[in-house]
Amino acid sequence: MRWRSFLLIALLGLGLRLKSLGARPMHTDEAVNAYIVGQSLAGKPVRYDPVDRHGPALTALALPLVRAQGAHTFGELTEAELRVTSVLAGTMTLMLFGAAVELFGLAPCLIAAGWTATASLPVYYDRYFIHESLFVAASFAFILTAWKAWRRQSTKQAIFAGAAAGMMLACKETAVLHLVALGVAVFVCRLWKRSGCSSSGMPHRAVLLTAGGTCLLVSVAFYTRMGHDWHALSTLQQVVSAVMARASGQGHQQPIWYYAHLLSTGWSGGIFCILAITGMLLAIWKRSSSPACLLATYTIIIAMLYSLIPYKTPWLALNLWVPLALLAGLAAHTAYRKAISVQPLRLVLPITCLAACVIGIAVAHDTLQRVFLHPADEDNPYAYAHTSEDLLNLPSALQRSAHEQGITSPRIAVIAADPWPLPWYLRTYSQTGFWQAGQDVGTADFYITSTEAAEQYKTQLRDMHLEFFGVRPGVLILLWSRDRN
Repeated sequence: MRWRSFLLIALLGLGLRLKSLGARPMHTDEAVNAYIVGQSLAGKPVRYDPVDRHGPALTALALPLVRAQGAHTFGELTEAELRVTSVLAGTMTLMLFGAAVELFGLAPCLIAAGWTATASLPVYYDRYFIHESLFVAASFAFILTAWKAWRRQSTKQAIFAGAAAGMMLACKETAVLHLVALGVAVFVCRLWKRSGCSSSGMPHRAVLLTAGGTCLLVSVAFYTRMGHDWHALSTLQQVVSAVMARASGQGHQQPIWYYAHLLSTGWSGGIFCILAITGMLLAIWKRSSSPACLLATYTIIIAMLYSLIPYKTPWLALNLWVPLALLAGLAAHTAYRKAISVQPLRLVLPITCLAACVIGIAVAHDTLQRVFLHPADEDNPYAYAHTSEDLLNLPSALQRSAHEQGITSPRIAVIAADPWPLPWYLRTYSQTGFWQAGQDVGTADFYITSTEAAEQYKTQLRDMHLEFFGVRPGVLILLWSRDRN
């Protein structure tokens, strides 16, 4: 019954995540990841770039999935085909709540899984072709398997824990922050001597060696592309400087309360945060349930790290969601048990059902508005520097103009300092080139320029027809075509 329940929740979450999966415009980060997959489909070696990219796990797992769906070239890829990778990762996270029952209890895990399956923030970013959903699933799996490996001194569980840690490192280099946060949480709980960790002592050497060896094997396999690119390991030395530079902000600075505000917005955000904080306080105050206490301590540490780092993007809040959802489930279950201990069930049950209905309506409202009705709207807090829906009209405008002029294979020159996500939306046009402003681009049938670049090519573009398209909030792109007359 436990697994049937979580399977039903996972199927509900899967259905929500698959609905209209290709409708939302591709974010720039999604387009970059899609281009990397397209290069891999073409058989071109994709080298790991520690300065401007994350780990190779997303591409490695997306490749067989898009091939299974029939894509063989970059031009054949679709938004939905790519985003299935993140959808499946998010669905796996829902199933992992079932594996967490023996640590946190059935009712808290069911509540956490149900909320994660339907809430706007996890549903929204599980439909993004970025590394976050996969990273969150790997992080959750590591917490569960590492705890079991420690408590049982099990080398089998150590293999699973090492594989999960290796996947975390292969997803994002910032996995080190989570591993450090978990280590500090264990240390703090052992100082309290109430967490239960001390009863099992330190892990056996065999457990540590097995987990560490598996982690190393899995991460090296991903970074070297199964041994085909050992040069990638030598570039890892640049990771620290690159991550430090990125952490300083790079134009993505946000205030310290950014994630707290993001998680608490909407009809359901406030309820979720109140329950999560209550569960956190209960776990730390009681210190009787060691996994819950450890989880609460870890959540506080990782939330502080993410909040103190100037660089912030909204999808990083997904890393906080799973532990907060478990703590919210713990608080809700504790409140219910407390209520039935002092009041008859016939009084508590209607109130509980009413509260569940209110929360369900609030969650449904936020998910409907933010995920399905206004996914790219500027007022949507999840749509960060998002591609405008207006850009979806650019390919059709190009096609229409080319047809009117009798051009079967148009030559397109894109002149912009930052052309993304145009390479994605122009992927079906084989004669497309990209230039920086000031370069000699030659003759083309169509020119696509930024507003700044257009000034430098006034003579070349003087007699051409002009159309404007929004790329992102406050950013326009200009399409120049020959006079249709």
